[in-house]
Amino acid sequence: MSPVLLSVNDLVKSYGARRAVDGVSFQVLAGQTVGLLGPNGAGKSTIVAMLCGLLRPDAGTILLGGEPVTTGAAAVKRRIGLVPQDLALYDDLSARENLRLFGALYGLKGGELDARIDHVLGQVNLRERMRDKPATYSGGMKRRLNIAAALMHDPELLVLDEPTVGVDPQSRNAIFDTLEALQARGMALIYTSHYMEEVERLADHIVIIDHGKVLADATPAALHGRLAAQAALRVELDEPAGDALLHGLRGRDGVTSLEADGPVLDIGLAHPDAALAVIGWLQQTGCRPVHFATARTSLEDIFLNLTGRSLRD
Repeated sequence: MSPVLLSVNDLVKSYGARRAVDGVSFQVLAGQTVGLLGPNGAGKSTIVAMLCGLLRPDAGTILLGGEPVTTGAAAVKRRIGLVPQDLALYDDLSARENLRLFGALYGLKGGELDARIDHVLGQVNLRERMRDKPATYSGGMKRRLNIAAALMHDPELLVLDEPTVGVDPQSRNAIFDTLEALQARGMALIYTSHYMEEVERLADHIVIIDHGKVLADATPAALHGRLAAQAALRVELDEPAGDALLHGLRGRDGVTSLEADGPVLDIGLAHPDAALAVIGWLQQTGCRPVHFATARTSLEDIFLNLTGRSLRD
């Protein structure tokens, strides 16, 4: 197992009477991508600010490589790159000038600075637009330049706070390509989002937050294992299902749940292989499915199971 890079222990942060972060603990291993998942207002951005030493927790500790991350720990904070939710760019400077400024803030200069600028522009595929100002960029290009700025000092841990807000699907995929290349190099990432499909694509470990508390902290496979239904089958019959049919379905091996809306049946399955047996049984009873589709349970299913409310609430 990889060594622990970041250790978060019992973080607490309150704003007046509201406790935004309530005893949050988790770890990030070297080279690991942790998805920090939760609805808007769950406390993700507050956690990110504390992880990066921008906000002092009321209680708890954050250790990076065994060293405490605090608001005054400049040397430790240099090992972290932050991609904030709000763009941190200067529109009146070119992309290259933006990166030169950010690199200088981390003590880079001369040939080392120039080489680093060229490298990160290549990582985000913006070399051809390096002389243009961000004001001329699309929203997705600005987001990629924001990532490049966070990579200038070659951090060990990259923290991304909702990095795809307001971008189109093509730009989102370009961002994912960049992050997957960083993963392949062994960089550790923390990726916060309320979009389940993004976290499912990138993360090998997931922490689910709601109301400032950790509801789950596990691999995607382990989270899926917490639900009785590991797959879903939607069947549309040629006529509404009768009570006898529904009773028979509920008693079938491998069926964990059943919802009926007229001729449409949503059937939870203990494993994907159960779908064929269910379809075969329906045909044996004389039913005529006119359409059916299978799907694996999603992170949204898991989150709803844990909290009873949508990730996008």
